[in-house]
Amino acid sequence: MSDSDGKKTLGVRGGPRSGQVKQSFSHGRTKNVVVETKRKRVVVPKPGAAKNPSVSGGDPSRRPAGISDAEMERRLKALQAAKANEMQEARDREAEERRRAEERERRKAEIEAKEREEREREEALKAKEEAEESARKEEAARKEAAARAKATPQATPADAQAAEARATPTKSGAPTPRKQDNKDRDTAPSKGKGMGDGRRSGKLTLNQALSGGEGGRQRSLASMKRKQERERRKAQSQESREKVVRDVQLPETIVVSELANRMAERVADVVKALMQNGMMVTQNQSIDADTAELIIEEFGHRVQRVSDADVEQVIDMVQDDPGKLKPRPPVITVMGHVDHGKTSILDAIRNAKVVAGEAGGITQHIGAYQVTTDSGQLLTFLDTPGHAAFTSMRSRGAQVTDIVVLVVAADDAVMPQTVEAINHAKAAKVPMIVAINKCDKPSANPDKVRTDLLQHEIIVEKLSGDVLDVEVSALTGKGLDDLLENIALQAELLDIQANPDRSAVGAVIEAQLDVGRGPVATVLVQNGTLRQGDIFVVGEQWGKVRALINDQGERVKEAGPSVPVEVLGLNGTPEAGDVMNVVETEAQAREIAEYRHQAAKDKRAAAGAATTLEQLLAKAKADEDVVELPILVKADVQGSSEAIVQAMEKIGNDEVRVRVLHAGVGAITESDIGLAEASNAPVFGFNVRANASARNTANQKGVEIRYYSVIYDLVDDVKAAASGLLSNEIREKFIGYANIKEVFKVSGVGKVAGCLVTEGIARRSAGVRLLRDNVVVHEGTLKTLKRFKDEVAEVQSGQECGMAFENYEDIRPNDVIEIFEREEVERTLS
Repeated sequence: MSDSDGKKTLGVRGGPRSGQVKQSFSHGRTKNVVVETKRKRVVVPKPGAAKNPSVSGGDPSRRPAGISDAEMERRLKALQAAKANEMQEARDREAEERRRAEERERRKAEIEAKEREEREREEALKAKEEAEESARKEEAARKEAAARAKATPQATPADAQAAEARATPTKSGAPTPRKQDNKDRDTAPSKGKGMGDGRRSGKLTLNQALSGGEGGRQRSLASMKRKQERERRKAQSQESREKVVRDVQLPETIVVSELANRMAERVADVVKALMQNGMMVTQNQSIDADTAELIIEEFGHRVQRVSDADVEQVIDMVQDDPGKLKPRPPVITVMGHVDHGKTSILDAIRNAKVVAGEAGGITQHIGAYQVTTDSGQLLTFLDTPGHAAFTSMRSRGAQVTDIVVLVVAADDAVMPQTVEAINHAKAAKVPMIVAINKCDKPSANPDKVRTDLLQHEIIVEKLSGDVLDVEVSALTGKGLDDLLENIALQAELLDIQANPDRSAVGAVIEAQLDVGRGPVATVLVQNGTLRQGDIFVVGEQWGKVRALINDQGERVKEAGPSVPVEVLGLNGTPEAGDVMNVVETEAQAREIAEYRHQAAKDKRAAAGAATTLEQLLAKAKADEDVVELPILVKADVQGSSEAIVQAMEKIGNDEVRVRVLHAGVGAITESDIGLAEASNAPVFGFNVRANASARNTANQKGVEIRYYSVIYDLVDDVKAAASGLLSNEIREKFIGYANIKEVFKVSGVGKVAGCLVTEGIARRSAGVRLLRDNVVVHEGTLKTLKRFKDEVAEVQSGQECGMAFENYEDIRPNDVIEIFEREEVERTLS
C-alpha cells in the first residue's frame, strides 16, 4: 500500500483513518511510516430473509454454487431432525439421572432403616443385659447385706438400709462403667489397615458404603457383619471347648506325623514345637522316644511307653464269646509215605483226577479241597506230600488239622515217611484214622500193617485199641464210605466250633508268585470270616483282600471257618505256614509287618555274625577247608522252594557243601542270571521257566539253566555235581619190604644203603618209608635203585640192591625200608 507521495503505508483495522507511526529498530534507528486504517464492512440481511442465509434458498446469490432449492430444503430438514434428536437424547439423559438419583435415595433409605433397626436391636439387647446384670448385682448385694446383718447383730437397720442403698444402682441416666467402657471404645481413634488388625472403627456410614471411603474400595456392611459373627462364634467355641487329655502310646521311635495323629494335634503345630526345641525335622522323619515324650507333655497329654513288640497286641486282644461259637467243618489231613495212594484216595472221594496234574504222579504241593458227603456234611481235606523233602510241609499240615488220615499201603506196610507222619500227628495232638490202602492187590496184607503200627504205639480197633482203621481201595472204591463215616463220627466227638462273626484268622497252606495275579496265598480260614476288602497281616507281609477264589476256581465274597481259599492282594509272597490275621487299619497292618520284618532281619544278622574275634577266625579257617557249590533255585510255589532248600542243606560233608545263593518263587529273570554269573553258579528251575531276556542273557554269559519237575532228579543231580568237587581219596598199596645190610658212601651220590628185598618187590617210582625199631623216621621217594652197577626199575624179593633216598642220608644198618604205591579213588556223596 502506498500514498500519493510514493511512501509506503501500513493497513490498520478500525476504519478509514490515516496517520503516521514511528517504528524503532536496533542500534537506535527509527523510521516514520504513514498508515491508513479501513473499516470492516458489515453485511445486514434484508427483512424477511432466513436466519442463516448461507443455507437458505431465499437468496441465490448467497447460496453455494451448484446447489438447487430442493437440495437446500432437504439439508434444512436433516438439520432440524438432528437438532430434534439431540434434544430427545438430552431429555432421556435427564430422565435416567433422575431415576438413578431416586434409586440412590431409595437405597440410602433402606440402609438407614437397616442401621436404625440394628441400632435399636443392639440397644434393646444392651438394655436387657444391663437390666439382668443390675438385677444380679442387686440380688447379690441384698444377699451380702443380709449375711453381714446376720453375722453382726449390732448393726442397726439404718446401716443395712445404707448398705442396700449403696448396692442398688441409681435410677439416674448416668452411664454404668460398662457403658462408659463401650462409649470410650466407640469414640477411640480407629486403627487403619496399615496399623494392625485392619478392623473398621464405628458403624459403616452410607457415604462410606457408596463412595468407597478414602482408602479405595472396602468391604461391604454384610461382609463385615459376617466376619464379626464368625469371630464371635469362634470365641465362644474356644471358651466352651475344653482341652482333651489323651493317653499317647509311644514306641522306641515314631514318625512325626504319626505322633501328631496319636495326639489328635495338627502336624504343623508338632513340627513347630520340635523346631522351637532345636530339632529341624519334617513330618516324615522319625524321632526318638525321649524327644517325643517332651513334645507330648508340652501339648498336655499323658505318655504311655510301649515296646516295639506291643504292636502285635491288637491281634492277641481279640477274645471269642462262647455264646457266639458255631459248629464248623472239620479239617482232615491226609498223610503217609510216598506212593501209598493218598491223593488217589482223595481223588476217589472227590471224583476228580488231581493226581494227573502232578509231575511223576507225586504230590509236591499241599492241596486244600472241600468235599460234601452223602449225608450232607462238609469236610475240608488237606493233601500233603509224602516225600522226605516235604517234612516241614507235612508239619504245617498237621498244625492246622483236626483229624489225620494215615494212609498205609497194604502191600508195602510202614515206611520211613509213615513214621514221620505218625510223629507229626502225635506232636499236633490230633486223633488219627488209619486207611489201609491197596487192599485190592493180591499181595496185600492188612494184618502186617496193623502189626507194624504197634511198634510206633498205634493200636487199631481190630487189635483192641482206640485208633480207627479202615481197609480201602482207591482203585475200586472199596471202604471209602466207611472212611467218610468214621471221619464224620470222629468230628462229631470232637465238637469242633468256631466264631464266624469276628476278625478272620487263618493259616497259609501254600504261597506262590503268579505272573498275572501277583503274590497268591492259599489260606485255610480257622476262625472268623474272611471278606473281600479286609486288611490283613500275614508273617512279614500285609495286604488288602482283592479277591477270594475257592477250591473250584470260583470267585467268592467271603470265606468262613474251615474254608480254603486263594487270597489275592498281598504286597509280597508270604512263607507257607504263616498265620493270617485281619486288622482294622492299613497303618496297623503296615506297622506289624515292618516290625516282624525288622525282627527277622535282626535275627538273621545275629545268627550270621561272630561274637568274638576268635570265633570269626575259626569260622574263616573252617570255610577255607570247605569247598562250596553255589546254586540258585526258583520254584513255582513257596513250599516247594523251601523243601528244595532244606534238601540242599542236607547234601555235603566236611569238605563239600551246597550253598543256595538265592531261592525264590516265580519265573527265572535276568537278575537271577546276573547273580548266577557273578557267583559262577548254575540256575535250577522247579516247575518254572526262564523268560526270553533271561534265556538270551544266559546264552551270552554262559550260565547253565536246568529245569526239573520232580524233586528226586534235582537232588540227585546236585549230589553228583557236589561229588565232583570232592578231592579223590588217596589209598596206599603195600608192595614190599627191604632190610639195610650195609651203608656205603659214594662220591657224587652220598650215602647208599645196601639192601636185601625180603618181601614183595621194590620199585623206583614207589614211595618209601624208613622204619627204625618199627618207628617211621622218614617218608619220601627213592633217588636211585641199583642192581650191581646198573639202574633198574624194580628188584624182586630175595635179591640185593642199592638204594639212596631223596634229600635224606640218616640211614643205618638194620633199618627197614617199607615200599608202597599210592592210587587215587573217586569219592561220591552218600
